[in-house]
Amino acid sequence: MRHNAPMLELAILGFLHDVPLHGYELRKRIAALTGHVKPVAESTLYPAIKRLEKAGLLARRPQPGAGAAPRHVLTLTAEGHAELHRRLAHPADIDITDENRWFTLLAFLRHLDDPSAQAEVLERRMAFLRQPSSFFYEGDRPLRAEEVEDPFRRGILTIARATSQAELSWLRRTLDTLRAANDG
Repeated sequence: MRHNAPMLELAILGFLHDVPLHGYELRKRIAALTGHVKPVAESTLYPAIKRLEKAGLLARRPQPGAGAAPRHVLTLTAEGHAELHRRLAHPADIDITDENRWFTLLAFLRHLDDPSAQAEVLERRMAFLRQPSSFFYEGDRPLRAEEVEDPFRRGILTIARATSQAELSWLRRTLDTLRAANDG
């Protein structure tokens, strides 16, 4: 799970940018975003919260609860806001190329206030999607769906092509909107 720590941390920072949350509520929101892939376990979430708190990116304050023990509300510090913006503006290559990490990044890209900075991130994704690739190769040459006889592999390639075309179309429209906002 450590290789996914940056995306978990990004999700924590992104959700806390919106509103202070209890750990349980934060876990539910992260699970809703990424749960179809791999739900976040308490044994992963709480160490990540502690790392971010130790780094000065989160603050924890007790809030009286209905039970005997007080609950803690997590908030983003000024340093946490700055770190969120840094991670959004300068994502690692894997955050652009890995679909699950990309969706986490995309879920919070609105927190990056500069339309030109948002556009730079989207342009990186567009460049990645335009590269010839496949799940299957003949030597070094990527195979297209029409070249694969196995109906299941053909299905994978057909679905991937349709998904990429839909995403490229969305990227073009969104980039046009961002550029117009930047020019205006």
